[in-house]
Formats: sequence, C-alpha cells, structure tokens
Amino acid sequence: MNFTGVRVLVVGDVMLDQYIVSRVSRISPEAPVPVANVANKWAVPGGAANVARNLAGLGAAVDLVGLVGQDDAGENLRRELVGIGDGLVSSPARRSTCKTRILAQGQQLLRLDEEQTDPPRPNEYEYLCRNFLEFLPVCQVVVLSDYAKGVLASLPGNAGLCAFAIGQTRGKGVPVLVDPKGGQWSRYAGAQCVTPNSAEFAVACGREATAEFDGPTREELASNLCGEYGFERLLLTRGARGMALFEPGVAPRYVRNVTREVADVSGAGDTVIASLAACVAKGLAWDEAARIANIAAGVAVGKVGAAPVSLVELNQALRDNSDNPKLYETADLLKKIEEWRRADESIVFTNGCFDLLHPGHISLIRQCAAQGDRVVVALNSDVSVRRLKGSTRPIQNEQSRTLLIAALQGVDAVALFDEDTPLNLIHDVKPDVLVKGSDYAEQNVVGADFVRSYGGRVYLAYLTEGCSTTGLVRKMSN
Repeated sequence: MNFTGVRVLVVGDVMLDQYIVSRVSRISPEAPVPVANVANKWAVPGGAANVARNLAGLGAAVDLVGLVGQDDAGENLRRELVGIGDGLVSSPARRSTCKTRILAQGQQLLRLDEEQTDPPRPNEYEYLCRNFLEFLPVCQVVVLSDYAKGVLASLPGNAGLCAFAIGQTRGKGVPVLVDPKGGQWSRYAGAQCVTPNSAEFAVACGREATAEFDGPTREELASNLCGEYGFERLLLTRGARGMALFEPGVAPRYVRNVTREVADVSGAGDTVIASLAACVAKGLAWDEAARIANIAAGVAVGKVGAAPVSLVELNQALRDNSDNPKLYETADLLKKIEEWRRADESIVFTNGCFDLLHPGHISLIRQCAAQGDRVVVALNSDVSVRRLKGSTRPIQNEQSRTLLIAALQGVDAVALFDEDTPLNLIHDVKPDVLVKGSDYAEQNVVGADFVRSYGGRVYLAYLTEGCSTTGLVRKMSN
C-alpha cells in the first residue's frame, strides 16, 4: 500500500497537544495531591493538524486550513507542520487552542485546556475561505475536522465554513469527509461521509451520549441521519467493537475490531479519518477504505499520545491482519530482509513446489531453521509447476501451498516465482545459506556458485525416506 500521488485538503480546528511526563512518588504536604517531578516534555500538532500529520505520515500530500492565535502555541504548531501546506490564518484577537496533558506511570493525571471557541470573525472567515479555494483545485478529497473550537461553527446568516466547503466541492467530484462534533449536523449537509463515534452518533440522533442500540435500531437511525442531511454514507466508529458502514439502500457492512493492547485512545479518530481519506483519494472502495482505517486505528491506540501512524506501520499491520502475513512480493521481501540484516540475523533460503505437504517437507524446514536465524521459502507458482511437472500438477494451487508452508514453525517468509528455477530470487535475496535436498550434488544446486562467491554456503539436507509428493500421488491413483 502506498499513497503516492494522493493529495488531501484538511480544514478544521487545529491545536497544539503538549505532553509533560512526570514521576510521582509522594503526596504533597500542602494538599492531598500527587507531586509530579517533570522528566520530559514535548508538543505535537493536534485536532485537524493531527489529521494532516497522519496523512503526511502515510506519504500523502496534504494542505491544512485553520485558525491560530498570534502566540507561542501558534508558532510552535507551525514549526511542527513540516511538509504540510500552510493555510493557517493568524488572528491577533484569538488564542491558539492548546491542550497540556500531564502523565505519570503511563497514565494521564490531568489535562489543562487553553482555548477560545468563538466562531471566526468576518475577516478571519474571509481569509479561511480564500485559503480553502487556493488549495481546492489540486486536492482529491476534503476532510472537515470539527473539534467544536469554532472554526467550523455556523455563523450569523450562514452555515459557516462547512457549508462553504461542501458547496464549493459540489459537482467537482471531490468527496468531503466529516469528523463531526455535537448534535447539530445541519452544517455538514451534503457531505459524502461522516465518521462519528458511538457517543456523537447517539447525540446526533437526539439520545444520551451513553445510549446503546441494537442492530436494527442502529441501522434505522443511521438511515434517518443520511436521509435528513443528504449524506451518501455514515461510518460509525465503535471502539472495541470495530466499525459499521451505512449507505442508503445498501446492507450495512460491519468491520470487526483489530485486537491490540490499548495504550491511549487520544487521536484515534484523527487516524481513522486520515487513513479513510487517503484510501478514498487513492480510489479504493469505501468498504475496503473502512477496513484499512480500522486497522490503522488499531495501531494508533497502541501508542501513547496523539501519535501518527506511519506508512511502514500501516503496511505491517495490514500484513499482520492478512490471510497469509508471511507471503511477500519480492520488493516487500527484500525490505524485510534488510530489516533482518540490520538486526544481524542470517538468512537461509530453500525452494520447491511443496505440492502435497508431507513429513519430508517438515524435516527440510527444521533443518533450514537450524542453519540460521530467518528462513525464506521460495515456491514455484502454478504456471511454473505445470511446466515442470505436467498439466495435472499442482494438485493444490499456489494460494493453498503458500498458506500451508507459511504455517510451519520455522518459516519466516514465503515468496512465489514463475521461472523454472529460483535463480533470480536467489540473486535478489543473497542468502547466507542455500539449502537443497541431499539428492542433489552441490555443484548442481541452482545458485550454489553465486552464494559461495560472496562467502555464503550450501547445505544439503538429509531426506526422509519414503516421502515424496510423486509417491503420494501414485498411491492415491492406485
């Protein structure tokens, strides 16, 4: 997965998130409160700025429109937005939104908020609209990130920046995604997608934030919201229960939660809408975009603070949640091997058709694992097997064969090759040890000369007597 060529415009409430990490070992003699000794402190973009930072971390180009004060927090925020198009409007009449979290032993003790939630003044609104129009022609998706800090609030006489943005994109083929706040959703009318959490959804439906709904009721309420405000779809984020995607006239699609250890849920919503927007801009279907956003959120909640998810982390999480996380395309395999080599781990390589898995194959893998740290198994693809074995082979297709071999203890990576031999892949991998069965003479092992040329070695594995796929096929046909 990559987002090269993707450009997203983020509009909304930007803020600075400050973190103070402390150690607490005693209670103050002055009052029954803990004494926090400051150990470390840092600041990162928050709110809409964190959405933009997540997009940049995924490799997308991103522009950001928002409102800051002419103060230290505003200047600090600008300095942190490296590589992000600056459409921030500085106001001498406004203070920048700043949230300071004090942590101890990995938990938040206190949060201090400095903010001003008034709607933009007329001149500020004019500059925000101007900056939006400047970036709009080059973007593929617009994200409205509402934190109820005023930038996206309705104004006297009009619905404010939300309505302006949605109106300007109409007819241009640019989807607008909204991360909403509060219960007044009329300003989001006409958006292609809204992404409320369970509490925001309940409030928008006129219920208590803690209200829970059964499946049919939830679906009916989502349909009502889409109908009332003209949304094309609604993606409900449900925390530990995953997500639900609702579209009028389409059966709901539920995305199961990705189980991870939760360190901090702050910023997870920013990660969801950022990754969703990147996927939509990439041209992915909405249900696939929701699946990827759900996986990205799982990575985000494993971090302390509002930390963005990088493209490397997302791709690894996608691999971990795939049907066969050990199956690699060549480019990804080589990146993984670089990672192993940086950890000073040796690479063992073997290959074969592995058509019907039998004890001989298991013995081969065990011997490979004893020769080094990481085992790469190259499998002949279906077309390669047919050329070598005839039209009746393989008995199991390449998807089945890769899944079975990857399930064996000791196998770290599996790759397919279409050629008759794995010579090209051996040249790419440059294994430390090349393993083949002892029915081969070393001088006849494909790639042996190449591996020895740079100091690698060849190991001939002993064979398990009476075990072969050909023999099994013969027995089955009798």
